[in-house]
Amino acid sequence: MKVERPGFSPPLHRSGMTAALAAVTSRRMTVVAELTDELSREIARRRTFAIISHPDAGKTTLTEKLLLYGGAIEEAGSVRARRQQRHTTSDWMAIEQSRGISISSTVLQFEYEGSVLNLLDTPGHQDFSEDTYRTLAATDSAVMVLDGAKGIEPQTRKLFEVCRMRHIPILCFINKLDQPARDPFELIGEIERELNVAAVPMNWPIGNGPTFQGVFDLRKQQVLRFERTQHGASIAPVKVSGLDDPSLEDAVGPYAWQELREAAELLEGAGHAFDRRAFEYGRVIPVFFGSAVNNFGVEPFLHAVIELAPPPSPRHAKQKGEDIELEPVDPNFTGFVFKIQANMDKRHRDRLAFMRITSGAFEKDMLVHHARLGREVRMTRPHRLFARERVGVERAYPGDVIGFVNPGLFQIGDAVSSGDPVEFDRIPRFAPEYFATLRAKQVTRQKQFQKGLEQLEEEGAMQVFVVHEGLRSEPILAVVGELQFDVLQSRLETEYNVETTMTSLSYKLARWVDRDVDEVARMSLPSKSRVATDRNGHAVVLFTSDWELDFAQKENPGVAFKSAS
Repeated sequence: MKVERPGFSPPLHRSGMTAALAAVTSRRMTVVAELTDELSREIARRRTFAIISHPDAGKTTLTEKLLLYGGAIEEAGSVRARRQQRHTTSDWMAIEQSRGISISSTVLQFEYEGSVLNLLDTPGHQDFSEDTYRTLAATDSAVMVLDGAKGIEPQTRKLFEVCRMRHIPILCFINKLDQPARDPFELIGEIERELNVAAVPMNWPIGNGPTFQGVFDLRKQQVLRFERTQHGASIAPVKVSGLDDPSLEDAVGPYAWQELREAAELLEGAGHAFDRRAFEYGRVIPVFFGSAVNNFGVEPFLHAVIELAPPPSPRHAKQKGEDIELEPVDPNFTGFVFKIQANMDKRHRDRLAFMRITSGAFEKDMLVHHARLGREVRMTRPHRLFARERVGVERAYPGDVIGFVNPGLFQIGDAVSSGDPVEFDRIPRFAPEYFATLRAKQVTRQKQFQKGLEQLEEEGAMQVFVVHEGLRSEPILAVVGELQFDVLQSRLETEYNVETTMTSLSYKLARWVDRDVDEVARMSLPSKSRVATDRNGHAVVLFTSDWELDFAQKENPGVAFKSAS
């Protein structure tokens, strides 16, 4: 009689083993296929786009109205709110609300008609353009807002060139048609001439200024006439008809009706056809007209963003020293930090790192490799972002921007991955052009003063230099735009309860030197220059003019004076 040991199973016959292995392999392949299908579906639903413009073109107002029509808010706020009105969602800082300008980029995620939109509202003022440029590194497309009376403005042109350089497709919304605006044909021509692209109108305004009442959808051949609502705070009722509607002339007025008929005939015969592929390559810009403040043309524009803006696309990266195109459907999770924001939560006064997911699926508490630190870290406490509000999230996908409470673990540009270490294209840092000393008015607030400087520097809002053999209590601040000084003093007072005194300095240039700071201090340098160190202890020389920099380079051959650390 055959005796078997307890707990021992006799080995399977070779054919039985093969069948069992095949069954396990089949189950695994099914699970992998299901995960791949889920990832592909979620990627296809994502639209991650920034809104850019010159100041006062209506960028933040358009952002607010997209949130209104997307169902993310019940009532739209105003950039310069009246007593009974609420402020816009994206401008949440006290100084933004008091001055009516955007200072920091804001992330707003919401779902609309089956799509997941990650909207990034950016500052328009050139003094805060570094934040805008960093944010554009995290987007797949951009919405360019123009003022109908002004057309292409200097900051618009600069931001467009950044998008062109990064091959970011652009949709254009020509705003403020409720005020007297330039001729639409003239505006289309200026876009093509100034930006060297083809501009294809997708709708056409009906009326101008006080008589502006809607748009004509050129693709659907539909007339959309909107009704005003109080302060534009709620969705505008719309009446839809055809161009051949016999009552249209009476409804819009004979002059506006005649202009619309002539424009429609001209565009049908001479207008460019929209080329989707050329748009995705950045060679064609679809153009829409409207009035964000009155909600005219906002809803069809939101539909156009979902239809035309591309889902997450491959990104250039380096892995194992080789250049790769990282596909969003790659099963390995990857992402990079493009922004850090302090004090979004008044109760905790913490710092949040904004991370763009580039491939794979993110899961809460997953273990990933931190490329800069060269070690594994656990991704705890992830949040979905909606301006200053945040909600815990368990899972996220390529295109999403998620926030992590950052106790000094992340810096702007850091990359993480669940597979082999990966590095993305470097996020550039601008050379500062304005310098000042800053000190706390009260010596007893010195600890809070130092903490505030450290956390605000993490955001990339400014750089802090300490003069070689000087006092840390009186650092030199360096910024790209002069208005940043006002913001820093305001935030130190409101967020850290520290009043400060600032003194402007005559320096114009900062150049880094890859040498020990004591060695740099012994170099032959102009008498007015100053040697200092940055937050990482790197030596930096401050100059008052280009002539001083030229002198330093001639006196120290073989020494590189770099505009970035």
